[in-house]
Amino acid sequence: MRFSPAPRIAGIVAVCCLVPILVTGCSTLSSSSSGPALYDSKPLSVETGKASFYGGRWIGRLTANGEHYRAEDCTAAHKRLPFNTMVRVTNLKNGKSVIVRINNRGPYAKGRILDLSVVAARKIEMIGDGIIPVKAEVLKPIEVIRKPNRTMEGEGVR
Repeated sequence: MRFSPAPRIAGIVAVCCLVPILVTGCSTLSSSSSGPALYDSKPLSVETGKASFYGGRWIGRLTANGEHYRAEDCTAAHKRLPFNTMVRVTNLKNGKSVIVRINNRGPYAKGRILDLSVVAARKIEMIGDGIIPVKAEVLKPIEVIRKPNRTMEGEGVR
């Protein structure tokens, strides 16, 4: 009886395809990015105030920019900032920060400047408090050149 390697090869191919998916977990990357995002150290603007978080019945509903709210994404609602603006939110009680993407409008409660997704709220440890003082810094992305516009061949570089 001869043994065919086809089932073993199919299993190896399946594992090789699934491992990258499992390793990335719930990380969120935009379709245009191929690596970590870099931001200028000086924010475009800074706002301080109170932040809350939302989830529960909002999960799966459409946000103001037309995408579905997902509790596992690091997103937030802001009254005026343009959609897809990246904001560093710092919990002023403990100093922990998270970077969120604006994809919704709100909060509509007086005195609040941001509504964070559940995962963003967990990252800055605000779940127990519910409403916390925050600093929100609008970040300016730095474009990273991935391919040089010329090569060093033939220029005396060895």
